[in-house]
Amino acid sequence: MSDKGMNLTLKIWRQKDSKSKGKMETYKLSDISEHMSFLEMLDVLNEQLINEGQEPVAFDHDCREGICGMCSLYINGEAHGPDRGITTCQLHMRMFNDGDTIVIEPWRAAAFPVTKDLIVDRSAMDRIQQAGGFISVNTSGNTQDANAIPINKSDADKSFDAAACIGCGACVATCKNASAMLFVSAKISQFALLPQGQVEAKERVDNMVKQMDLEGFGNCTNTGACEAECPKGISLENIARMNREFIKSAVLKDK
Repeated sequence: MSDKGMNLTLKIWRQKDSKSKGKMETYKLSDISEHMSFLEMLDVLNEQLINEGQEPVAFDHDCREGICGMCSLYINGEAHGPDRGITTCQLHMRMFNDGDTIVIEPWRAAAFPVTKDLIVDRSAMDRIQQAGGFISVNTSGNTQDANAIPINKSDADKSFDAAACIGCGACVATCKNASAMLFVSAKISQFALLPQGQVEAKERVDNMVKQMDLEGFGNCTNTGACEAECPKGISLENIARMNREFIKSAVLKDK
């Protein structure tokens, strides 16, 4: 690659607000370094647009360290772009070539309405979490030390793996049915595998699955695209565990 950097064509979804009709707009960028992150490239575009008196492109971001999941973009038909195991903010321009056309869209799901340009409202996932993704803790001063509770290392490791989910929504955006099963199953599994999560296990899975359905997410058809695109590698095994927890809850309910 030459020292002058890349020349790129960007096709970006522009939408004034949730009630307006959006469309793709085309922009040209030049001299983009391969060492830039994808979001830095968008910063350069916005600086250019502002200098030209145009409205900058609205996109979501926060930590830019792959922790928060805010930087949710659909890039060339892939959630978080062409690299694997990363969020958009960790994607670098060396994954692209001089002269490339890059298509940038927001997440596409009925439960994720577009609020402006590339920003979607993902509060549906917050409401699912609030419905049951927690444990009640006795804070009276007589709580048991967590380290005093014996936990099988395999279960502890699986729980930590499930807890790695950052709720970015890549699984939903990738799924042909816009299913949130991978996200919900991760939030259920992180407690289902631990003794601290057993007290409210039945209510947790019932409430979270019910809220998921109320939010309008689709059903899982075991395609596996969600796991493939998840930046944290959340396993499909969690969906199987959630299904078992749901069946167990139904059996207990009948007794």
